Amino acid sequence: MCRSIKTLRPPYAESVTEDDLRAAALQYVRKISGFRHPAAHNAEAFDKAVEAIAAATAELLDSLEVRGGDRRATGR
Repeated sequence: MCRSIKTLRPPYAESVTEDDLRAAALQYVRKISGFRHPAAHNAEAFDKAVEAIAAATAELLDSLEVRGGDRRATGR
């Protein structure tokens, strides 16, 4: 599932931007919802999900410890 989502932690990614987080979250929401662009009546729920997943992703990456590296895996 979501094979086009890139790994966002070192050593796979040197630095991760907010755009990277949002792109991964958007791809995930598109995949699980089955909508590339939601209808107007679903747009708010779709956008809320993208933002929540991006925030959860940032929290996860910020708390990962990569062996032999810094505590903050993202370098953001």
